Amino acid sequence: MLKGQKGITLVALVVTIIVLIILAGVSIALVLGDNGIVTKAKQAKINYAKGANEEHDMMANAESWTTSEPWND
Repeated sequence: MLKGQKGITLVALVVTIIVLIILAGVSIALVLGDNGIVTKAKQAKINYAKGANEEHDMMANAESWTTSEPWND
């Protein structure tokens, strides 16, 4: 390198690329892994559907209780 010339070295470039590859690998594992964001979102969708069905059933039961004949005393 000439005196007074500044620039990035090949070693710094290689280290930067390796760090980026490691970060990409960790990010992909967090998103697509067994306990990743995508898996949790799918489970949340299933739980939401179950909860909505249970709430619908409870509301139907509550409606039938409120519209039924009062007890005869």
